[in-house]
Amino acid sequence: IILCFSLSNLNAQGLELFEKEIFISGNDTLNYRILKPLNYNPNKQYPVHLFLHGSGERGNDNVSQLVHGSKLFLKKESREKYNSWVIFPQAPQSDWWGGYYDPYKFNYKVNQSLSLGLVIKFMDNFLLRKDIDNDKVYVSGLSMGGMGTFAILNLRPDMFAAATPICGDGDPNLVSNFAKKVPIWIFHGSDDKTVHPNESLKMAKAIIKFGGSPRITFYENIAHVGAWKNAFAEKDFLKWIHSKTKKQ
Repeated sequence: IILCFSLSNLNAQGLELFEKEIFISGNDTLNYRILKPLNYNPNKQYPVHLFLHGSGERGNDNVSQLVHGSKLFLKKESREKYNSWVIFPQAPQSDWWGGYYDPYKFNYKVNQSLSLGLVIKFMDNFLLRKDIDNDKVYVSGLSMGGMGTFAILNLRPDMFAAATPICGDGDPNLVSNFAKKVPIWIFHGSDDKTVHPNESLKMAKAIIKFGGSPRITFYENIAHVGAWKNAFAEKDFLKWIHSKTKKQ
């Protein structure tokens, strides 16, 4: 009921602007929604913002992944000041974004993860377009998507100009190839019982160890869900992201 209510609210606020698409690779299919830049001009180059949803938004409806985060990109100010392609892929219920690093395998009950690999194949292909600014490609993710953010940074360290993992986790041994390359702003609720805030601390420490300089924000008296609500409400969330250009 809550999910249906949330989607109903989204429909009233321009959900249809996120066009429904699919990406096919061999026998595998990735559902995704894409927001075209405002007043799109095929002769211009635009930034790209990839957004990885949480475990609760998995499925095959190609809608649920927009429950959290899409409203931020639909705001008039966001579209005018930070005009870009915005991509929300969706993992099926039987998969997740974590790739081979899976400390939560029992909870997700996933035998083999394919979805993150499909996202990477999609992005490799999408970024070949002439209307893309390859120096301004960004990734954000919440919860399971926060884990996917750390995973995709390791797998494609040269793809992104900035990353914002929210209440995520990752392998601290797999940060050396992006620690100094990609500016990272980590968010977490200090009272998170689903993904402990120590996991974000662990990743920040690992990035620092390998020469990076991450930004990290903890929210006092905030649990799991509140972390991304607070992150999206940061007045310079998109401003910080779009201030970053890929390091050569």
